[in-house]
Amino acid sequence: MTSDLRRELILGAAKRCFARNGFAGTTTKSVAAAASISEGLLFKHFPSKAALYAEILACECEADPALVDLLGAEPSTETLVVVVREMVLHFLHASDQPDQEEDQRLRLLVSSQLDDGEFARLVYEKVSGLIGRTFVASLERAVAAGDAVRIGEEPMNLFWFAHHTLLMAALARLPSVPCLSYGDAAGLERQMCEFILRGIGLNEAVIAVHLDREFSPDRIRAETTESA
Repeated sequence: MTSDLRRELILGAAKRCFARNGFAGTTTKSVAAAASISEGLLFKHFPSKAALYAEILACECEADPALVDLLGAEPSTETLVVVVREMVLHFLHASDQPDQEEDQRLRLLVSSQLDDGEFARLVYEKVSGLIGRTFVASLERAVAAGDAVRIGEEPMNLFWFAHHTLLMAALARLPSVPCLSYGDAAGLERQMCEFILRGIGLNEAVIAVHLDREFSPDRIRAETTESA
């Protein structure tokens, strides 16, 4: 069996184990048994349970048609606004998912950062390669087009500032009784987008034009119908 095929079989077995028992209830020994291999062979492909779980999350992201379309879009100011809007929607509604998978992942991310940080480092590495790259390329295009001013010398830092802002907002909403309730919930998504887009350097006219389009009633109704 080729190494790539073995890796795919391990990931398939691990995904079933994590789905059935959760992260805490899954062991590398149980994954190895489910894949019909030794635990030693498992470690040759994945050095830890955290690395295995992070790889599954990355595979799920890469298989998401909406994310594939977004990451395949031409870098531009519009793409940048869409990326920010999708990040806002993802984090602000992380606790709304009925299966609570994203809720559990956020909790795991936090606990990792309070422990050895391995899982968090792996997730941030994957996020950087997937979404961060598109964000930075689109921001550079926006600056070149005169739609934004350059803020600092490290555009990737701006991506992480936006990401951490949204992550903190999501964490405040994780408990059954949120730690913090934002006012004017109806306008929260747009307000958060405006806050981030201003912070990364976009000018007011560009923000207004693109967000008017992104948050138009017709577009929101169409997206709601598609998700239903």
